[in-house]
Amino acid sequence: MSGLVECVPNFSEGRDRKVIDTIAAAITAVEGTKVLDIDMGGETNRTVVTFVAPPESVGDAAFAGVAKAVELIDMSSHTGAHPRMGATDVLPFVPVSGVTMDDCIAIAHATGERIGSELGIPVWFYEEAARSPEFRNLARVRAGEYEGLAKRLDEGKPDAGPSEFNARSGATAIGAREFLIAWNINLNTRDRVYANEIAYELRERGRWKRGESPDTFYYKGDVVYFAEGEFPCGNCDFEAGDFEALADHYTDEHDGDLAAAYRARGLEPEALVGKPVYKDGRFKNLKGIGWEIPEYGCAQLSFNVTNFRTTPLHAVFDAACAEAQQRGIRVTGSEIVGLVPWEPLRQAAVHYLRRMGKSPGLPVPDLAEVAIQSLGLRDVADFNPTSKVLGMPKQEGELVNRVTFDFVDEVSRDSPAPGGGSVAALAGALGAALGTMVANLSATKGKQAANYEQLAAVAERGQAVKDTLIAGVDADTSAFDGVIAAMRMPKDSDEQHATRDAALESGYRAATMVPLATVEQCRDALTVCSEMAGMMDSAMASDVGSGALLAQAGARSAAYNVRINLKEIPDEKFCSETDDALNTLLGECDSLAATVMEAVEATLHN
Repeated sequence: MSGLVECVPNFSEGRDRKVIDTIAAAITAVEGTKVLDIDMGGETNRTVVTFVAPPESVGDAAFAGVAKAVELIDMSSHTGAHPRMGATDVLPFVPVSGVTMDDCIAIAHATGERIGSELGIPVWFYEEAARSPEFRNLARVRAGEYEGLAKRLDEGKPDAGPSEFNARSGATAIGAREFLIAWNINLNTRDRVYANEIAYELRERGRWKRGESPDTFYYKGDVVYFAEGEFPCGNCDFEAGDFEALADHYTDEHDGDLAAAYRARGLEPEALVGKPVYKDGRFKNLKGIGWEIPEYGCAQLSFNVTNFRTTPLHAVFDAACAEAQQRGIRVTGSEIVGLVPWEPLRQAAVHYLRRMGKSPGLPVPDLAEVAIQSLGLRDVADFNPTSKVLGMPKQEGELVNRVTFDFVDEVSRDSPAPGGGSVAALAGALGAALGTMVANLSATKGKQAANYEQLAAVAERGQAVKDTLIAGVDADTSAFDGVIAAMRMPKDSDEQHATRDAALESGYRAATMVPLATVEQCRDALTVCSEMAGMMDSAMASDVGSGALLAQAGARSAAYNVRINLKEIPDEKFCSETDDALNTLLGECDSLAATVMEAVEATLHN
C-alpha cells in the first residue's frame, strides 16, 4: 500500500532529553520513518513526537516507540500539569496522503492489540477507532487519569491488553483521527482558575451552568442542578418538567441532540437528577482546559482543535481575546505544540488582513508572517514556519531559488538550458507580480479603496498566477528531459529505431505542452493587468503597462518554443490542434494587452 500516515505519540516525559532522543531513535530505526518534530514540555512533563511513515510500517514504528517508553518511563513517580494515564499516553494515527481513515482505524486496532499482548499494557481505542461510542472522546477515555486506573480496570476490561493494572507503564489510548492542532493561548496571569474560566466558555464540552455571579467571572455563581420536575436548559432560561421536553426544546432552539451531548460528557440522560446542568461551549471540535506553566510565567488555555475547517484558529483566538478582556485579562499570544497545517494559518492571515482593510493577495512568506504575528506565535517560544508548518507552499526548483543575477548569468552561459522557455515564464511572472502589486496598493490607497473586495480578489488570483509561472521557470528546463533521454536510446535495429522514434515524439509532445501552458498563464497575467487598467490610480499606470508588456512578451516567447517543438512531431492532427489552441491564446493575449495599452496611454497623455 502506498501512502503516508502521520503518528503523534505523546510520551509522559518532558524533562530528560536523553530519554526522548532514545525513544525517537527507536522510532526512526524503522525503515521509511521520518520524525518531523519533537516538542518537549517541562511543566507538563510530556513530549509530543510527530513522525510520518508508510502505512505498512507506521504501526511498527509506533510499537518501537511505545516499547522503548516501557523501558525508560516509570509512571509511578510521574508528575506533570497535563492529564495522562500512561508512559505512552496517546497514540493517534492520522491519514496524510494515499490512505483513508478506515486504513488508519485498521492500523490503530492492529497496533493496539500488539501493544496489549506483547507489552502488557491496557489499551482503549478512541476517536474514529473507538469500539464503543462512549469512548470516542479522549477526555472520556482518560477520565480518572493514571491515579484512577487501578480502580477503573477492576470495574471493566480495556479494549485490548490485560485488565491488570500496570503500575510502571499505565495505559495507552490509541486512536485514528483527522489532523489535530495542539495549541495553547497565553494569558497575562498565572491564575489557572482564570484560564479555566475562559477555556470552559470556548470548548465544545462547555461548563456547568451557574446562577448570577457577583462580578464578570462566571465560575463564582452557584451551580445549577437537575431536580425532580425541574430540567433547566443550560443555554437559556427555558425550564422543562422532564428530559424529553428539554431535549425537544434543545433541538428546536439550539439545533442539537441533547442526549448525545450529555452522554459525551459521561452522563446518562435517564439519570440526570442531582447532576449539574451543562452550558454548551462556543466552538465545536474544540477541547480545552486551563493550566499554569511556571517556566513561561503565565497561565494558558490549552486547546486541541480537532477540525480547523469548522473551528478556525483565528475565530478561537479572537473569542479568547474577547472573553479575557471582559474579565480584565489580556491574551499575550499563543503557542503551537508540534506541527500545524498551512491552511489554518493562511485562513488566519486572510482574516486579519481583511480586518485591517489590507489585501490578502500577498506572497506565501508574507501571509505566514501575518498569521504568526497576529496569533502571537512567538510569544513564549520561537516559531519557524519552515519546520513547524506542514504543506506551506514553496518553490522547490533550482533555478527559481537562485539570486536574480545568478539566474541571468546562468542563461548567458554556453548551455542550452535555461533558455527562452524559462525566461518566458519569468517574464510572465514579473508581469503578474506588477499587476498584483497595483491591486494590493489600490485596495488600501487611492480612489479605488472602495472596491476592496474586487481588488483583493484580483490580488489573490494574481499571486496564484505568479506562483504558477515561477514554477514554470524550472518546468520548462526539465521539459526537454524526455527528448534528451530518447536521443540517447539505441537505434541499431529497426525495432530499436521505432522505439526511439516513439519516445522522441512523446518527449517532444511533453516539451510542447509546457510552453503552451506558459502562454495560457501569461494570458491570465494579462487578465490581471487588464482588470487593474480599469481601476488603477493614474500614478500606477506605468506599472500596469509594464506588467502587461512583460506578460505579452512572455506569451510570445513561449509561443516560439511551442512552434519549434511542433516541427519535430509527425502527428499532423496533434500539431494542427495545438497550433489552433496557441493562436487562440495569442489572440486573447494581444487583445488584453491592447486594452491595457490603450488605458495606459490615455492616462499618461491626459
